[in-house]
Amino acid sequence: MRLAREARAAGPVLEYGAGTGRVTLPMARAGARVTGIDLARTMLDTHEARLEREPPQVRARVRLVHGDMRSVRLGERFALVVAPFNVMLHLYTNDDLLEFLARVGEHLAPGGRFAFDVSVPKGEELSRDPERRFGAPRFRHPATGVLTRYTERFEYDPIRQLLLVWMEFLPEGGDPVVVPLTHRQIFPQELLALLDRAGFAEVELTSDFSRAPPDASTDSLVVSCQVR
Repeated sequence: MRLAREARAAGPVLEYGAGTGRVTLPMARAGARVTGIDLARTMLDTHEARLEREPPQVRARVRLVHGDMRSVRLGERFALVVAPFNVMLHLYTNDDLLEFLARVGEHLAPGGRFAFDVSVPKGEELSRDPERRFGAPRFRHPATGVLTRYTERFEYDPIRQLLLVWMEFLPEGGDPVVVPLTHRQIFPQELLALLDRAGFAEVELTSDFSRAPPDASTDSLVVSCQVR
């Protein structure tokens, strides 16, 4: 949000992985003009429905584009490009990542910044027994109010650096729902090498959205950089 406010006077914002509007809408409410890209049509449908409930001036600041972040070319430049909430971890190979970073570079205005966050791989998570389920406290489903048990199971492929998380929801009196989530695991020094190869410089790393330097306890890296 701080970067979006700073970019408001300089120009528009491009958001990759706009999804249901979790980040897009607060940026637009703060006065930024935002173009959001996402490959998931169903998430964009929810985003559009939420947008309809916003004031006209907020709706006028948002444009949504359905497409693949590795290939969409808008023919425009943006003062700020963002990829929040582990968006880059949905790119599973270095070729995918470099294609995406090339699109980012094409869309950045001179002097513009690219900001994103990625979770830091943790050895204890990557070495968990894939047959073991890890539980969490039960919760009430926000839509149905039904008491629901939640567990996770982790499978890590060390060659492809992919972590598959099986998320199981078991509502009281109902059938289980299993949702898979796969994230590429990008180690910090590997990330810096990819950014350098893609032509980015002035790289700033902070820890867990706190603006503090990262250390051994950091769970998420927040990265800000510019095209070299």
